[in-house]
Amino acid sequence: MIQAVVISNGLEGIQTYFVSNKLVTYTILEIEENFNPNLNSFDLLIVPNGCDHIAMASIKDKVAAFLDNGKVLFCFDGWFTNWIPGNQWIMSNEKKSIDVRYHIKTDRYQLLKDIDINQLIYSHNISGWWACGYIETSKNADVLLEDTWQRPIIVLDEKSTNGIMILTASGPLGDSGAIPSDEESSYAALGILYQNMLHFILKKKDYANNRVII
Repeated sequence: MIQAVVISNGLEGIQTYFVSNKLVTYTILEIEENFNPNLNSFDLLIVPNGCDHIAMASIKDKVAAFLDNGKVLFCFDGWFTNWIPGNQWIMSNEKKSIDVRYHIKTDRYQLLKDIDINQLIYSHNISGWWACGYIETSKNADVLLEDTWQRPIIVLDEKSTNGIMILTASGPLGDSGAIPSDEESSYAALGILYQNMLHFILKKKDYANNRVII
């Protein structure tokens, strides 16, 4: 079982995106004045789309310590402040969305298994609907998905800290598959992606708990 904390900016309906189930228990933590959360009891920190990145920057040292303790960060938003170790989201609108295409670059853990990448590209035949901008990655991070211009869109970083970071270029995800698209295929694709990520984390967690130190 994963113990996850979801950072909320008070957005209505966020609870419906992260519903506790047999794999993970979610705690919703709202950003308030003098934001200073205790993350010690959690395995997974989730920063969803629409979060307050000024508030996140105020606890960047806590996030770094959380990761250095071997824990996990999911960020599904464009972080314009420098609070994620080794990686930075870049806002970019100089490319036309009609030209956006995504390609798998590397996927050694099969996080993109059973996903039709076209479903991340198109919604109602309009391309570029999901992500925004791109990620400047640490030199040791894995780029799972890149765009037409070889810019990172989904990143897995196991090297910058002792923990694991899975980051999207402002591409929203949720445990229920609830995403800003009413096209069923796109809805399903992001739901599968999120479940693949959870199972990856569970395998890593089980390995860490069961390994024998000689």
